[in-house]
Amino acid sequence: MTTNNLTAPQLRGAVWRKSSYSGGSEGQCVEVADLTAAPFAGRRGIRDSKSPEGPALLIPGDAFAHFVTAVKASELDI
Repeated sequence: MTTNNLTAPQLRGAVWRKSSYSGGSEGQCVEVADLTAAPFAGRRGIRDSKSPEGPALLIPGDAFAHFVTAVKASELDI
């Protein structure tokens, strides 16, 4: 599978958790899931918590780790 953007039915069984970087009560919440089942093993799923049946972005686990490290170090202009 080469797609990095999937919908909820394709990721059934994923355990989603609210990101610690999500906003408080403003409704700006991002959820992440460590994907372990083939063919998505080793990737992280990211989705909008307000739209759990909508699309999810899949990225390699190591790329996600580098992204989080860069955010923590304020290395990104976001």
